[in-house]
Amino acid sequence: MQFTRLRLTGFKSFVDPTEMVIAAGLTGLVGPNGCGKSNLLEAIRWVMGESRASAMRSDGMDEVIFAGSGSRPARNHAEVTLTLDNRARRAPSGLNDGDTLEIVRRITRDAGSAYRANGKEARARDIAMLFADASTGAQSPSLVRQGQISDLINARPKARRRILEEAAGIAGLYQRRHDAELKLRATEANLARVADVLEALEGQIAALGRQAKQAARYREIAHNLRRTEGLVLYRLWKDADAASAVAAADLLAATRSAGTAQAAAAEATRLRDAAEAALPPAREEDAVAGAILQRTALERERLASDSAAALQRIADVETRAAQLGLDMARETTLDADAMKMDAALTTERDALAAEGAGHDEALRAARAAAEQAGEALRGVESTFDAQAEGTARLIAEHATALARQSDARKRAADLARALEQADAALAAGEADLDRAATARDASTISAEAATTRIRALDTRLAAAEETAVRARTEDGAARARLAEAEGAARALAAERSGLERILARPKDAVTPILDAIEVTGGYEAALGAAIGADLGHPLLETGAPTGWEALGPLEAQPLPAEVEPLASRVLAPAALARRLAATGIVDRQDGARLQAILRTGQRLVSREGDLWRWDGLRLAAGGAPSAAVERLSRVNRLRDLVETSARADEAATEARALQAATAAQFAQATSAETAARADRRAAEQALAE
Repeated sequence: MQFTRLRLTGFKSFVDPTEMVIAAGLTGLVGPNGCGKSNLLEAIRWVMGESRASAMRSDGMDEVIFAGSGSRPARNHAEVTLTLDNRARRAPSGLNDGDTLEIVRRITRDAGSAYRANGKEARARDIAMLFADASTGAQSPSLVRQGQISDLINARPKARRRILEEAAGIAGLYQRRHDAELKLRATEANLARVADVLEALEGQIAALGRQAKQAARYREIAHNLRRTEGLVLYRLWKDADAASAVAAADLLAATRSAGTAQAAAAEATRLRDAAEAALPPAREEDAVAGAILQRTALERERLASDSAAALQRIADVETRAAQLGLDMARETTLDADAMKMDAALTTERDALAAEGAGHDEALRAARAAAEQAGEALRGVESTFDAQAEGTARLIAEHATALARQSDARKRAADLARALEQADAALAAGEADLDRAATARDASTISAEAATTRIRALDTRLAAAEETAVRARTEDGAARARLAEAEGAARALAAERSGLERILARPKDAVTPILDAIEVTGGYEAALGAAIGADLGHPLLETGAPTGWEALGPLEAQPLPAEVEPLASRVLAPAALARRLAATGIVDRQDGARLQAILRTGQRLVSREGDLWRWDGLRLAAGGAPSAAVERLSRVNRLRDLVETSARADEAATEARALQAATAAQFAQATSAETAARADRRAAEQALAE
């Protein structure tokens, strides 16, 4: 597997969603000190399962969450997503379906962190085993931090061995061997505890045997004690009857005073009910107001942050507009100066033209005078030189005026071009200002729309997270219910199987009449006392040489009037009809009294197993129950288990269907939460842009 992408949200200095693509080959990050390069390595360690806060350069794991700054509020959670190339299909079986594998670790402040693998919840141990199989992990020497090179050079042989094992790709095998050793030690400890429990149970069995003997003695003493207590209670009743007559008079007076108190209590009860009826709406309104207040505070903080950012952008645009206004004023001043200079140059040009208007005529007159006075050249040489000098001066001044005029024209042209450029710059500045205002309005609208979308997505994400938590809770409850139902069904099935094995008889064994009897639950001891060891004989009709034979009914001798026939509680073959017809069920305290009026062959039994026979024999229940009673109890228990096991199987089937439904709902809620989180990341990116 190869790392292909790393995404951080709210992790340390990466407050905004940041994604780094890790291409094939060598990928490098270059930046100054403090730009967050080390945070990327710590993010990779963290998402791979690092659990030590010191490895994150923190005192607590919550410190990896962005703690806020002067312009950004603190985040409540941090998330790191690592994407791996799984085209080689080296991931575990449950995550080996796609070409990519996405590992997500998310931590919420004061709530701990959780892992997801391809959108499914995962344990930290599963993530560590995943990277251990890939010969890497959070403590892998391949993740080189600051100062680790010297540690590797000075490492002990044991640390170097770990490096070689990781390079050989057997680090995961060592981890699995370690887990297997832990399980074996736990199993050995469990076996030792089982041996201790068995030894303790043997001692308890011996103690229970002694307690059983003591219980038999206790029943006998308790019978005599109850009789004595009855006499004492009768005496106390006589005394209480005499005292009740005295108390009746006091009761009448107390009843009258109680009537007055009861009226006052009724009024107080009515007032209390009214107050209690008004209390729940007030509590509900208080809870709603608290929730609204908290959400309003959060909205106000976010709006304040957004407003500050928008005001900063407006201030920047206004500063730029003011600078453009100053530039426009400066260009206007330069334009006015240029116009003044152009007017002065025009005036000077006109003056020069006026001064040079008579020059040509004077020159022609001088030439004519020179021709006429050529003869008198020597005489007027001084005059000619003076005039020539004046002429030269005029020519020089004329040339200078022409040069100044040319320079003025060039300056005027330059000023005109500068003026045109200033006008163009002013128009461009105004256009930029308009575009900036338009962009500001558009960005404000986009920011408001993005903020509104983020709020809606926050609501959607909160609802999705709440739905996911509720679905997770329901799925956990359904799983617990399914485990409980399956455990109950397995326990009932095991008990049923054990009873069936206990009740099963060898194929060649003689079937006693006991196996053909059904008795109402709770009357097993009564049937065992009535028939006793005779229940172990078979029916003669089964081919046995000795046993029970079905004889015709005898003339019925009625049982005492207050005695219930045992036959009404027993469903047995016809061979037992005579024995059951002569047996009745009574309470323990009535047996001795009714024994004297029994007729020949009749007997009375109690549900506890006591026996009173017509010939005077009296047997009290005591000691361990007989094998026949035990078998009848087990048969009844097996019959109940058949029905209970069927209901338990139905409950397990319903719980299995419910768990499948809740699992589907949980998967759907998880997908909705993932989609909502992706949409919110996209909205945050849009707002950042």
